[in-house]
Amino acid sequence: MYAVADSAGSVRLGAPGRDWPALLPLVEVTATGHGRTWSGERFIDTAIGDRLAYREHETVDEGDWQRTTIGLADPTTGLAAEITLRTCPGTRFLRSQVRLVNEGGAPLRLESVSTLAVGGIVDGSGAPDGLTLHWADNDWLAECRWRHSALRDHVVQLSRAAHGHEGRGCFERYSQGSWSSGRHLPMAALTDDRTGRAWLWQIESSAGWRYETGEREGAAYLALFGPDDAHHQWHQLLEPGQEFTTVPAVLVGVETGGLDAAFGELTAYRRRIRRRHPDHTALPVIYNDYMNTLMGDPTADRLQPLVEAAGAAGAEVFVIDAGWYDDDAQGWWDAVGAWDASDRRFPGGIQQVLDAIKRHGMTPGLWLEPEVVGVRSPLADTLPPEAFFRRGGIRVTEHGRHHLDLRHPAARAHLDRVVDRLVGEWGVGYLKLDYNINIGPGTEHGGESAGAGLLGHHRAHLDWLGSLLDRHPGLVLENCASGGLRMDYAQLAVVQIQSTSDQQDPLRYPPIAAAAATAATPEQAAVWAYPQPHFGLDEIAFTLTGALPGRIHLSGFLDRMSPEQFDLVRSGLSVYKALRAEIPGSLPFWPLGLPSWEDTWLAYGWRGPTATWLALWRREPAAGGQGGAPRPRDRHPADDSTCTVTVPHLRGAYVHPTPLYPVTADSTTTWDAVGGQLTVSLPRPGTAVLLRLDVASSRPDGLPSHP
Repeated sequence: MYAVADSAGSVRLGAPGRDWPALLPLVEVTATGHGRTWSGERFIDTAIGDRLAYREHETVDEGDWQRTTIGLADPTTGLAAEITLRTCPGTRFLRSQVRLVNEGGAPLRLESVSTLAVGGIVDGSGAPDGLTLHWADNDWLAECRWRHSALRDHVVQLSRAAHGHEGRGCFERYSQGSWSSGRHLPMAALTDDRTGRAWLWQIESSAGWRYETGEREGAAYLALFGPDDAHHQWHQLLEPGQEFTTVPAVLVGVETGGLDAAFGELTAYRRRIRRRHPDHTALPVIYNDYMNTLMGDPTADRLQPLVEAAGAAGAEVFVIDAGWYDDDAQGWWDAVGAWDASDRRFPGGIQQVLDAIKRHGMTPGLWLEPEVVGVRSPLADTLPPEAFFRRGGIRVTEHGRHHLDLRHPAARAHLDRVVDRLVGEWGVGYLKLDYNINIGPGTEHGGESAGAGLLGHHRAHLDWLGSLLDRHPGLVLENCASGGLRMDYAQLAVVQIQSTSDQQDPLRYPPIAAAAATAATPEQAAVWAYPQPHFGLDEIAFTLTGALPGRIHLSGFLDRMSPEQFDLVRSGLSVYKALRAEIPGSLPFWPLGLPSWEDTWLAYGWRGPTATWLALWRREPAAGGQGGAPRPRDRHPADDSTCTVTVPHLRGAYVHPTPLYPVTADSTTTWDAVGGQLTVSLPRPGTAVLLRLDVASSRPDGLPSHP
C-alpha cells in the first residue's frame, strides 16, 4: 500500500499503480453539519475527508516496527487528523489508527471516523468482478461460521457511465451492543481465486465496530471504523483543543496463497501485538468443571473426585467454574458481585479444595464475571450510582444484572480488592473472566453519548486487565463471553486465552474448532473436550481430537470412567503434551477451505517448525442430505468414507503420514507426492483423527526429497 497526494494536497491510500479516482481519502470523517458528498448508506466520500490536506509526515523505526505518521488538516473546521501506519519490514500487514484534534475555534460533533480507508482493490483483470467476499457470522453456540460469495452478489454493477454517479449502498457488517462478536467476527476478506491475491482485515474493538466494502470508480474499496452514531449511538463532541483517537485496525495483503497465506500473516501479526506472557508457550492442559459436568453447581464433595481424576489424567490447571460463591437459595445469577466463597458449598472453606488442587500438581483457577453486579447483590446498593452504566439518568438492568463502569474509581477499587484476594491470598493462578450479558449501546455519563461511554469503559477495562497482570505477572486470564461473543484482538492482545464456544454437542463443535484459528492464534484458542462415561471410544476420541490443535478445555466425569476410557483420555493429553511446543510457532491452513456448519468432512492443519499436523473429522451427513446430491460446500458424498485433501506446501515432497490420536485409529492414509494430496479413510461417521505429516529425508529411490 502507498499513500499519495495530489496537487491540492489531498492524500489517499491504495495499491501502487491504481488510478487516482479509485482511491479514498486517507481519513473519512462525518460530523454534525459536515456529512457526505454523495448521500447513501456508505460512510465514505465525506465532506471533511475530501477537504483534509497534507501537512507533514514522519517515518521512524521503532525496534522491529516501522511507523509512518501523516498529518492532515481541514481548512474549514480546523480539524487536524494524524494517521499512524505501522508495519514490520518483510511482513504483509498494515496497522492503522487515527488521532483527531480540534484546532479550530468552534466545537465539532463527530459522528463517524475511519481507522483505515483503502481503494483500488481489483482482481487480476483490473476490475472487481472476480473478487470473492468472505465474512464470519457468529452466535452463541455457533461461532466462527465463515461464509463466502462473489462480491457481485452483494455489490451489483450499476453502469456508472450511464448515471454519472456511484451506487449508494455497500456490503457492511457491524457489532451491536457490548458483545463485539455477538453477530459477526470483526474481520472479513476479499480474495481473487485466480491469482491467489487476498485482502484480510480485523478491527480491534470491544466497544463497537463496522466495516464496509463496495465499488468505487471501477474498483473495490474497504473502510474500517470503530463505533459510529448510526449503528452504535456514538458521537463525540470535540471542544477546541480536545482530541479523539480511533480503535486500531489492520489490513493484510498477499499476492499469492489466498486466504491461508493471509491468515498466516494475520496470525504472525497477532503474536506481535499481544502482551507477552509465559502461557503463550507453556500451554498447560486446563480442566474446567462446568461443561456437561457440574454446570455451575460445584461443592467440595463433588469437586474432590474430579480433582483427583483430572490430576491423574494429566491436567495442569483445574478451574472451579460458576457457582462457587452461591450461598443463596434463590440462585446466584442475579446475586453476584461480592465474590465470596459459599459456606454452604464449602463447609471447610474453599481453601481446602484449592489446596487439594495444588497437591495433585495443578494450578487452581476460578470463574469470575467482574463487570456485572446482580440486582440482589449488596454491591448494587453500596457502590455509588455513578459506578454503574446509566442511560437517561436511570441505572441499566439487563437479565438481572447491572453493569460496572470501570472508569469510576470505586468500581475499579472493588474489583482490585477481589482479584488481589483471590490471587494474592487464596493462591489462584488462573481466572476465567466471563461476560454473559449484552448491555446495549453503552452508558451516558454527563453529556456523553451511550456509544462513547461504552468505548470509555472498554478502554478502562483493558487498562484494568493490564494492571492485574502488572501486579500478578504469572496470572493467566481467560476471555469468555458466553463462549465466543467478545472474541476480538482488543481483548486478546491483553489476555492469554479465548473461550471459543459454549457448544455442548460434541458433533456440533468441529466446525467451530476447525475455524477457531481464524479468530485467535492457535495457542490462545481454547476448545472444550468433554468425554463422558456413557461415551463410546469413538466419541471420546472425537471430542478430544477437536481440542488438540490449540488449547484444551477438558471437562467430563473422568472419575466415573472405565480404565479403557480413562486411558484413551490420558493418551490424548500425552499426545498434546508431546506436540504443544510446536503450536506457538505454527501457522494455520484449511485444506478443504474454511469449514461450513453442516459439512460432513472437516479439516484443519497447522505448519509447525518441524512438521505439519492435520486434524480431520467425519460427521453424519446433515438432515435431508441422504440420497441427494452433495451440497455445494460438501466436497464428498454423504456415504463416502474417504476424503482427499490438498496440502500445497508439501507438493512434490515424499511425506509419511502418522496417526497420532487416537493411537488405535482404524484410519488409512495415502500420499500423492506429485499432487500434494492426502487421501484419508475414516470408516465410520462420528470419528476423527490427528495426523502428523513428516517429510522423508529421501525418496524411495534414494534421491533427496524436497517439499
